[in-house]
Amino acid sequence: MKIKPFIFFLLAFHLAFLTARAQRSPNDTLQVYAFVVDGDTIPGGRMYDVHVMTKMHEKWRKYWREWTRLRNAVYVTYPYAKAAGKVMNEVNAQLVGVTDKDKRRSIIKAREKDLKREFADKITNLSVYQGKVLMKLIYRETGNNCYNIIQEYKGGFTAGFWQTIAVVLGSSLKQNYEPQEKDREIEFIVQDVERMYGHRS
Repeated sequence: MKIKPFIFFLLAFHLAFLTARAQRSPNDTLQVYAFVVDGDTIPGGRMYDVHVMTKMHEKWRKYWREWTRLRNAVYVTYPYAKAAGKVMNEVNAQLVGVTDKDKRRSIIKAREKDLKREFADKITNLSVYQGKVLMKLIYRETGNNCYNIIQEYKGGFTAGFWQTIAVVLGSSLKQNYEPQEKDREIEFIVQDVERMYGHRS
């Protein structure tokens, strides 16, 4: 009969010890990230990043290769197109109301010399592909294809001659610019360049 209180005391002491251990356990309180969504607080968490690497499909490899080539061509030729467009627009403004052929020719030659002096060496170093992109960008800046521009300034014979050269090289002076259709990638790159350098079309 005297042992029962002792056993009861041991059981009570053991229970209190376990309770104290449980309260001191680091697992007793779990930290959970919370997010507020539509006024309600919900628990959440963040999974570890998983990096998945695989070989690029040949289709996408080809796409990015062509995209990089086009982007580089736009970066190289856009300043030339911008400068040429500015000069041509200035020439057109000077030619308004001028009917005398010699005076018109004099105005055109003067600005042609400026363009040659500044860009002749640089443009002659362009590849055929970059030349195609340049012609599209000139159309973008002036609203006319290169054939019409040459015909207007230098005459139909000269325009026909350079058109023949372009065709032999697999190009055309008569190509237009369609920013919403076949040339939308060029337009996207140009707009990116304009944002980068603060230009406005």
